[in-house]
Amino acid sequence: MIIAIYPGTFDPITNGHLDIIKRTRNLFDKLVIVINDNINKKTLFSVEERKALIEELVKEYNNVEVLVTSKLTVNFAEEIGASVIVRGLRMVSDFEYELQMSTFNHILDNKIETIFVMADHNYSYLSSSSVKEIAKFKGDVSLFVPENVKEALIKKYE
Repeated sequence: MIIAIYPGTFDPITNGHLDIIKRTRNLFDKLVIVINDNINKKTLFSVEERKALIEELVKEYNNVEVLVTSKLTVNFAEEIGASVIVRGLRMVSDFEYELQMSTFNHILDNKIETIFVMADHNYSYLSSSSVKEIAKFKGDVSLFVPENVKEALIKKYE
């Protein structure tokens, strides 16, 4: 059984994240979306809120699970038996950071591979921080996030 993880902060999850999930979920027996609970990052949504939003969006996929960790990604992958880390790339600027992280992960555990998935061109500009900025100033985010996330953003910024 090949288990892959797709780690991220997902604050909030965007249509770009969902596209990566939809495109990679059938490449593996199981895809685990891993929400990183990083105390060094200031997030808009609690880890519980992010988990609930994502679980609502992936409930129809029987091989997708949502978990939370505060561990190093590579250590968590090993703990749950994952052999692949999925990372999305939007722009060339993402590649340098992702290459560095992939290299560190490979040094820490060379049994875990990282695969990079290019963002669909419709989402190559999209980031959670941009979505939050638009929502903060009462802009329409419906092109960028699913409806449940849009509603959650509106409530946060009321």
